[in-house]
Amino acid sequence: MAGVIQKFLIASMFMCAVPIAILYGFNHKLFPGTIQLSPHSVTLLSGFLAVISVNVVIVFYIYMAMKEPASKHEPDLIFVADAKASIRQSESNEADLPTNHGKQE
Repeated sequence: MAGVIQKFLIASMFMCAVPIAILYGFNHKLFPGTIQLSPHSVTLLSGFLAVISVNVVIVFYIYMAMKEPASKHEPDLIFVADAKASIRQSESNEADLPTNHGKQE
C-alpha cells in the first residue's frame, strides 16, 4: 500500500512542478530559441507545453499502475460486504418507492 501512495505522491508532485517549471523557463527565457519569439507566442507555446507535460505525467502514472501485478492487491472483504449491502439496500428502497407516471397539475 505504501508503494501505491508513494507513486501517487510522486506523480502529483510532477504534475504540479513540471508545468510550473516550463512556464517559468519560457517566461524567463531559459530555453534556447525563446528570445526570438514574441510574448504572445511564448505564452501560447509555454501553456501548450505545460498542458502536454501534465498529460504525459498522467499517462506515465497510468502505465505504472497497469504494470503492477493484479495479484498484489487483495480487496478488503469488509469493504466489499458493506458495498454489496449498500447496493441491496438502495435497490430495495427504489423498489418501495411508488412510481408516478401521470402528470399532476
